[in-house]
Amino acid sequence: MADKTPQLLEHLARTEGWVAAGELADRLGVSTRTIRSYVTAIKAAAGPLDVIASSTSGYRLNRQAYREYSAGTRASSGAPEKPRERVAFLVSRLAQSPDGLGVHDLASALFVSESTLESDLRRVRQLTRDAGAELVRTGDVVRLDGTEDALRRLISRIFREETARGMFDLRQVQEAFAVGDLSGFKSDVIELLQRSGYAVNEFGLDGVLVHTAIAVERSRRRQLRPGGDSPEPESPDLQSALAAVVRRHFDTALPPGELASLALLLTTRVGTRRGDPALAESAEVAEDLAILRRLLERAEREYLVDLDDEAFLLRLTLHVRNLVARARAGTATRNPLARSIKTSYPMTYELAVYLASEIQREFRISVSDDEIAFIALHIGSHLEGHARPADEVTATVVVPGYHDLGEILRQRVEAAVGADLHIVEVLTRTDLPVPGGTDLVVTTLPVPAGQPGVVQVSPFPTPADLDAVRAAVSRVRRHRRRSRIADELLNYFDERLFFRDVAGTDEASVIEMLGRRMIELGHIDRQYLDGALERESLSSTAFTETLAVPHAMAMTARRTAIAVAVNDVAIPWGEGRVNVVALVAFSAEGRAAFQTVFEQFVEVFSDPADVHRLLHDSRDFGSFIEQLVLLIDS
Repeated sequence: MADKTPQLLEHLARTEGWVAAGELADRLGVSTRTIRSYVTAIKAAAGPLDVIASSTSGYRLNRQAYREYSAGTRASSGAPEKPRERVAFLVSRLAQSPDGLGVHDLASALFVSESTLESDLRRVRQLTRDAGAELVRTGDVVRLDGTEDALRRLISRIFREETARGMFDLRQVQEAFAVGDLSGFKSDVIELLQRSGYAVNEFGLDGVLVHTAIAVERSRRRQLRPGGDSPEPESPDLQSALAAVVRRHFDTALPPGELASLALLLTTRVGTRRGDPALAESAEVAEDLAILRRLLERAEREYLVDLDDEAFLLRLTLHVRNLVARARAGTATRNPLARSIKTSYPMTYELAVYLASEIQREFRISVSDDEIAFIALHIGSHLEGHARPADEVTATVVVPGYHDLGEILRQRVEAAVGADLHIVEVLTRTDLPVPGGTDLVVTTLPVPAGQPGVVQVSPFPTPADLDAVRAAVSRVRRHRRRSRIADELLNYFDERLFFRDVAGTDEASVIEMLGRRMIELGHIDRQYLDGALERESLSSTAFTETLAVPHAMAMTARRTAIAVAVNDVAIPWGEGRVNVVALVAFSAEGRAAFQTVFEQFVEVFSDPADVHRLLHDSRDFGSFIEQLVLLIDS
C-alpha cells in the first residue's frame, strides 16, 4: 500500500458522510492526484470488496466492506506488517527470551530485510529506555536487560498504545500471554469491587487486564517482582477475595506482592470509593476535601459557574485522590471519550483543564489529557443534573376540545422530546388565534405546507409525527445558536488580526506570531501570551480536526479579541493537524461572554466539509468574514 493509505482510511472511518478529495489532501498533506492514487491502490488491494465509494462529492467508506477487508487482511498475514506491529512482536518475543534472540532469526520471522529490522530495533531501543530498561546487543544476539518492573512497564506500554488506537481485544491479550478467560475474570472483578463499596470505572479496566495477563504469564515463568517492592494493600479482605478470583480463572496462585500490586491498581485506576458522607470524616479525606473546595471556589469565580454541591465535592475529591495515586505511581488510565468530550463540550473540558492545572500545582503531579477528560465527566454530570437546558424550546399545543385528547397529546410529545421542550399551554379552542410567545406551535389542525414554527401532527401522534417535532426543536435551537454567533462572535474580529498561510511550524511559533500582533495593538501583554503558551502545554487546544483555539486561563487581556490564522496547508498541532488557529484574548469584563463565545467558535468549525469550503473561498479578511457569515446562516 502507498505510504499514507492507512491515514486516509482512518480519516474516512471517522466521518459519516462524503469527504471531498481536497479536504483529504489537506489532512494528509498531499495533492488530490495522490489521493486518487491512494484510493486506486486500496481498491486494487480490496479486490471485489467495494471499500471506498467515489462520487462528485468525494469519497465515503463502505463500512461493512471495510470491516470484511480489514478482517481478511489480518487473517491472511501470518506476520505483522506495520512498523508498530513489528515492534510489539519484537518486544513480546524478547521479553520471553532472557538469553536473547538472533537478528537473522528475527528478520526471517518477520519476513523483512535486516535493514528494516535494524530500523525496528531502534524504535524498540527507545521504548526500552523510556521504560527504564535497555536493549543490549552482543554480536548477532539482542536481548532486553532491566528490572522485572521495567520489563513489565515496557510490555504494558506496547498494549496501551494498541488500546489507544482502538484495537484493544481481550482475545488478543489472552493469546499473547497464553492466559485463561479474561472476560470472565473481568466480570468477577467488577462484581467484587461493587460488593466492596467501589464505583467502577470500566475505562480503567483494559490496562488492569493487561497488567493481570502480564503478571500471570511472568509468574508462571518464575519471573517475579522483588518481595520488598510490594505495595501495602488498602484492604486485606479485597486482596484475599482477589486471590480466589485469580485462582478460579487462571489456575494460578499469584505471589503476595503480585496480588498487592493488582489490588492497588484496581482501587486506584478502576474503583473509586462511593460517595458515602461518612468518608468525609476521615482525616485524610477531610484534608483533600478542603483543598478541592478551595479549588472549586476559584473555578466558580473564574468561569461564573455553580459548583457548590457537597455530594459533587465528595465524589470529585475521591476521584482526585485516585488520580494523584495513579500519577505518583506512574500508571495511566486511558479515556476513549477524551476526544469526543473535548469536541462536543469544549467549555466543560476547558473548566476541567483549569482544575487540572490547579491540582497539578497543589499536589505536584502531572495530569494527562485522559485524566482531564475524567474530570470533565464529573463536572459535566454535575452541571447537567443542576441546570435547565440553556436552549430550552417552548411550545403551544393546539387540539380540538374532546375529552382528554389535549392532555394525551401533551404527554406523548413531552415523553418523546424530553427536557428540551417545555409545553407552555394546551389550547382546545380552535376558533381563537394562537397567542404568540412560544417558539413552536404543535397542532392537529391542517396548516399550509412549510409554515415556519408550526408542526402538524395526528391526534394520536405517530413516530413520524414525533420525529417532526424533534426536528423542529433542533431547528429552533440551531437557529438560536447561529443568531448568537452572528450577534456576538463577529464583533471580536479585526482585519489587523487576520493572517493567511502563516509560516509557523508548530503550536508555539503560531501562538507567538499571533500574540505579538495582539501586543502591538495593545490588546494583551506579554504575561497573557505566556499564559496562552502555558495553557497549551497542559492540553492541546485543537478542539476539532481543523481548529485550534489557544488562550490563557486567566482573563487578563486589556480587550476581548480574536486573532486568526487560516492555512491551506495544515499546521501540526498536538497529535493532529489544523488549518485554522484562533488565539482568543478575554478581558475581565468579557468573562460573562467567555463560555458562549468559546463554545460558538468551536461549533462553527466542527464540520470539516464546511471548514474546507471556508478555506478555499477565503483569500482575505473580507472574504473570510463573508464566508463565515454564510457558514453561520447555512
